[in-house]
Amino acid sequence: MPLCLHQYTSANAGFRASLEGWARAGIQNVEITFALLDEFLKTDSLAAAGRVISDLGLTPVSAACGVTGLWEPNPNRAAALDTLKKRAGMFAALGLVKIYAPATTTGKFTLDDYKAGVQNMRDVGEIVRQFPMAAMVEFVRASTFISTLTTLLKMTREAGHPNLRPMLDCYHFWSGLGKFEDLDLLRPGELAHVHFQDVPDMPRELLDNTTRLIPGDGISPLERILRKLSEKGYTGPLSVELFLPEFQQGDPYEVARRIRGKAEAVIRRAGV
Repeated sequence: MPLCLHQYTSANAGFRASLEGWARAGIQNVEITFALLDEFLKTDSLAAAGRVISDLGLTPVSAACGVTGLWEPNPNRAAALDTLKKRAGMFAALGLVKIYAPATTTGKFTLDDYKAGVQNMRDVGEIVRQFPMAAMVEFVRASTFISTLTTLLKMTREAGHPNLRPMLDCYHFWSGLGKFEDLDLLRPGELAHVHFQDVPDMPRELLDNTTRLIPGDGISPLERILRKLSEKGYTGPLSVELFLPEFQQGDPYEVARRIRGKAEAVIRRAGV
């Protein structure tokens, strides 16, 4: 499972500087975010963005598409699908074959809404099939629609679309409502992507995105989790996505060097 860095981790550095700093630190796999790419495209071209990635010898493994309202029923969904199509085309031009969107909603839902959500997933699968790529659904600990791996797997399996896949965020998983045994539900090869972070030793009620830690700095049983994912056939990248100002505002090279030292130690101890 190769280490990867998510561009949110060095958000303040911008598209080019984040990637340049990471490459100097020996990072090879990167996860692109729409926000930094959009800012880059204000003054440069999509082809130039692709050259930045290729010239640095980096491999883009996934992208945050930046579209909300894709999974749950909502009045803005038609516009969300239009935006998704544009973003999918943009990321496909950079050579990406996977994009994801989190289930960040805080609305109120009924059982019937989950039936609609399954069809919504199929609709998304049909859109990204055109490029072709896979769309991944990320459950979010504070979501009122999809906050657990169990709900996510139930819905993606019911959707049954070849271009629609589940992903796992270690922070949302260990800080949320799930339990370790939920990983046993995974089918071999089912999981498409993993976000890799640690959870601090503090009341879960106080946790939010800004409390994410570098793997190895918290209390998550990350080595057990990685071994279980390996048992379930996952061999993809482990993408570190952090939001603390000390990371996002830090020098990308120093941040990447610090993350690499700690995260790769966890990976080695897990034997994956």
